[in-house]
Amino acid sequence: MALTVLTPEEWEPRALAHTQRARAFTEPYLRRRAEQKRHPVEDFLFTYYTQKPAQLLRWHPGAHTVLTGPGAVERAGWKFYRPLTSAERQQLGLNDDDGAAIVDLPAFLAARREAVDFAHIILSGTAARPAQFGCFGLHEWAMAYKSDENSIRHEYLGLRLGPSGTDEVVEANRIRCTHFDAFRFYAPQASALNELQPTRQAQRDLEQPGCLHANMDLYKWAYKLTPVLPSELVMDCFELAWRIRTMDMQASPYDLAKWGYPPIAIETPAGRADYVRAQRGFSAESQLKRAQLKKCIDQLHVDAGL
Repeated sequence: MALTVLTPEEWEPRALAHTQRARAFTEPYLRRRAEQKRHPVEDFLFTYYTQKPAQLLRWHPGAHTVLTGPGAVERAGWKFYRPLTSAERQQLGLNDDDGAAIVDLPAFLAARREAVDFAHIILSGTAARPAQFGCFGLHEWAMAYKSDENSIRHEYLGLRLGPSGTDEVVEANRIRCTHFDAFRFYAPQASALNELQPTRQAQRDLEQPGCLHANMDLYKWAYKLTPVLPSELVMDCFELAWRIRTMDMQASPYDLAKWGYPPIAIETPAGRADYVRAQRGFSAESQLKRAQLKKCIDQLHVDAGL
């Protein structure tokens, strides 16, 4: 694949814009953490997922892009980066003493091949399945089921309908969660109420594009492909996950009024309709991002000669 060469005047404003975009999310979280405060919505992407705020703040141009100038010298020493060879410099018309760095694709693929292949399996399989829109966010309710016996999962949050009201909603509804990483947090008594029994091994066969958690996980697959993905795409997935998390918690059994979030009352017909309407919108948006991620992985497979 042909290389794109960026001058400092071309890439440094992009790097700065990315950092400013990410800081809008990282700085409030880091401030809360320093003050030992918690936020039920805005902390999630930093505490559940493994990418650290400092990693999110770093901008990467993606594969096949050469950064030039003094700022590229430092990047040549970053993980999965390398300086250009003399032959590459000559081919691109760069001097040997010019700063120039590029993502080291062979090193990345050697270290992350298994993660790349698994991401491709999940993304491709999820994209190909029909979306399901009948869950109504009951996974969060199943996590809070029988809270009088198990304690509340988020102990600093109250239940909007109280413990007994929450249990009644769980018992009165069909629960069909397809996402293992939601199902594994169910209260013990709720696991048997789920029509499916998701496992890690079955993840590649069950995930579907209507699932809020599968769509939030696009952020996970994106950052696992860092630095071969452009950071703009990673931030797109991050912001999508942020908005999905907001809706996920609004539809949960927790009372978030003091946090400024009105509930989506999925225990009512109107609330369920609101939930499905938003869920469909997120599903359509996520499918577009899923296709972008898959396209990047397809190119990685081409690069690897597969």
